[in-house]
Amino acid sequence: MEQFERIRRDRKLEGLSIRALATRHGVHRRAVRQALDSATPPPKRAPRSRPAPTIGPFKAIIDRWLIDDQDAPPKQRHTARRIAQRIDDEFGVAIPERTVRHHVHKRRRELALKTEGFVPQSHPPGAEAQVDWGEADVFLAGAQTRVHLFLMRASHSGATFVRAYEHETQQAFLEAHALAFEHFGGVFAEVKYDNLKAAVTRILRGRRRIESDRFTAMRSHYLFDSNFTSPGKRGAHEKGGVEGEVGRFRRRHLVPVPSCESIDALNQMLADATEADLARTITGRRASVGALLANERPRLAPLPRVPFDAGEHSRVRVNQKALVTVRQNYYSVPAGLIGTLVDARIHADRIEILRAGAVVAAHPRAGGRYQTTAKLDHYLELLRRKPGAFAGSLALAQERGRGQWPACFDELWGLIAQRYGRSAAAAQMVDVLLLVREQGIDHVAAAVSSCIGAGAFEAAAVSLLARRTGCREAIPLQDLDARLASVGSPPPTLDHYNELLAAGAR
Repeated sequence: MEQFERIRRDRKLEGLSIRALATRHGVHRRAVRQALDSATPPPKRAPRSRPAPTIGPFKAIIDRWLIDDQDAPPKQRHTARRIAQRIDDEFGVAIPERTVRHHVHKRRRELALKTEGFVPQSHPPGAEAQVDWGEADVFLAGAQTRVHLFLMRASHSGATFVRAYEHETQQAFLEAHALAFEHFGGVFAEVKYDNLKAAVTRILRGRRRIESDRFTAMRSHYLFDSNFTSPGKRGAHEKGGVEGEVGRFRRRHLVPVPSCESIDALNQMLADATEADLARTITGRRASVGALLANERPRLAPLPRVPFDAGEHSRVRVNQKALVTVRQNYYSVPAGLIGTLVDARIHADRIEILRAGAVVAAHPRAGGRYQTTAKLDHYLELLRRKPGAFAGSLALAQERGRGQWPACFDELWGLIAQRYGRSAAAAQMVDVLLLVREQGIDHVAAAVSSCIGAGAFEAAAVSLLARRTGCREAIPLQDLDARLASVGSPPPTLDHYNELLAAGAR
């Protein structure tokens, strides 16, 4: 372009001939004529393709392999090296890998143009939200754990609610909806999903679905419409807003891998992150996410008076090991309930066992199947009659694994066993644990340490010391009526004791 400008300028100012201009600028006379005819250089002619005698006969085969790869798993598709190896193995023709790579790169770029088209969408305030699950790795209490992220994204404002769960269960799915609607301050007219099992039990023709009863109950509680995408990869494009938000949120707030003491601390961190995201402005929008959400909230349907109870209830029987079976896992209850029917309330992260409406046991919900969660406190009355089963009990092993068994308890146990024998030591340790119900684990552990230091290796000494140090000072009564306050109490006297001494002397 600049050379054309110089040629035209020299012709105008100096009137040089075509030959002189070609000599001055070192170009062909044809180029000078082109510059004088137009200020814009003509487009470059596409190079003529040269014959490829080696790869030419295999171009159609390579194209077919690349097209078939579009339906193959992403990690099991042809590379240029693999294509060259297949041609060599199957046809006995050695094609340089560089030649194959050049052709594959060109054809993949051309095949990528044949993608499905999409229509830009506009969502009125409060009209739609999209829901999806994602995954992320975090450190919980020092252990690397994969958590499941529930995301609900408002299509109009782009605001997102995020909550982490250790297990992707139906109870977590339903509970997260209740928390999300409370976060947004209302209910969207429609919520869009893919065909996840927590909501859909069977996919019918077209857009028809058979939905799970619990999901239908939750939708009836909040009175919103559900919309499910097409099955497979095509459906992901129908809720691209939340699909892209999963990756954006993970890259923005979970890099580097966060470290939290518990899942509750992680969810607090996620809540702070979603609050910070309200200040961002999505590309192509004039207002921030927070401003758009403030405009959207008045248009949401009001929340019900009470949130949806996502817990599922079932009736179970306590077996001879004081365990109940819930979702193919086992949980302990007090041994006094063996053989009775109890109610199990299944939540996203915990299991509650109820008897006559009162909670008698609560456990963190176990993942997987056939796992047993036991608490030692549930077996103390039974261990009183069978102290020999104490040392090898599963409940004791799990207490130690959870870090809820103080080291001083094992020290006291060993000292009592040396003095009285193994059976008597186990029985006395049961008495110590019964004392924990009354005084608390920290207080009893302090009493055990004191008894060990004093050489008092007995449960009775621990009980005496724990109860003595655990007595609280009398709290003075306040705001008494004046007549009661004036009564007081008589001063202490030893007259009656002296009378007894005198009677004994006589």
